[in-house]
Amino acid sequence: MTTDFDYDHLLRSNLERVFNERDDDKRRAAIAELFVEKPVMYEPTNIVRGRADISSVAGKLLAQFGPTFRFVPDGVAVGHHGLAHLAWQAGPEHGPVAVTGADVAEIQGGKIARLWVLLNKP
Repeated sequence: MTTDFDYDHLLRSNLERVFNERDDDKRRAAIAELFVEKPVMYEPTNIVRGRADISSVAGKLLAQFGPTFRFVPDGVAVGHHGLAHLAWQAGPEHGPVAVTGADVAEIQGGKIARLWVLLNKP
């Protein structure tokens, strides 16, 4: 993979169209576009396998934290040779930051194959 791939666009699209999307159908369509057929997501306490389960986790997170909870990129994603990193922060829109972290993704064929969700200590 060349270094001119737009890692920033891919990882920002994941935050906005998957982890900020409350409409299940739109979120599933975004996952089909952004992730390989059988992706794996590594959370601090869970391993999530498959597009449907990733969509379910994202939907449950949004439902759990309320209607204005959002993930916001913190800087520009960087990457090369199929590995990318994007820092982010999350909390209620126009409210205090509740959590910060980063997504680290393995990219295959322009799509996310594996995604590690890293949370910063409070």
